This record gives sequence, structure tokens and C-alpha cells, in this order.
Amino acid sequence: PVGEEQGTVGPRPLTGPPEQTPEEMSFYAPDYLYLTIVALILFPPLGIPAILFSRKTKEANKNSKWEEAYINSGRTGWLDVFAILIGLGLIYYLVLFM
Repeated sequence: PVGEEQGTVGPRPLTGPPEQTPEEMSFYAPDYLYLTIVALILFPPLGIPAILFSRKTKEANKNSKWEEAYINSGRTGWLDVFAILIGLGLIYYLVLFM
């Protein structure tokens, strides 16, 4: 039987990512989730990629890939800022000139 080859009987338990210590959790890069939601509402063409980078940041943080998390966090922040500025600019233009 298959179970005897591995030295155990039955299916192996599912394990998730290893638990992170408080020191590791202090390295978490910000994912800007709430800012990203505002960006999505104001200017979806940049808000959608911001959500994707925010999700990648969260996954990299969970897997202790700090460099990847900080790179994606920076991309999320810049996309959020540009989306909010463009969205507010469009609203301002529409209110002022329409």
C-alpha cells in the first residue's frame, strides 16, 4: 500500500505557510487596501492594476518575500496616487466646465 512506503497510514495533513513571528510581521509592506478601493472608485483604469499589486503585496508578505512585497507595495501606492489625482481632476473638470 501507498501509506506504508511513507511510513504513515492515511492522508497527510494539509499545512499552510509557516507561522510568522512578531519580528517578521513588523517587516510587512503596506498593501494600501483602502486607498486602492478609493482609487478604483475614482479611476478604474488605474484602480484595477492597483488591486492586483495590492493582492501581490499581501501574498508576498504572507510568504515572507519582503523584497517582492515592498516592490509591489510601491507600485500600488503610485498607481493609487495617480488614479485618485486623475479621478479628482476629471470630476473637477466636469463640474467646472459642463
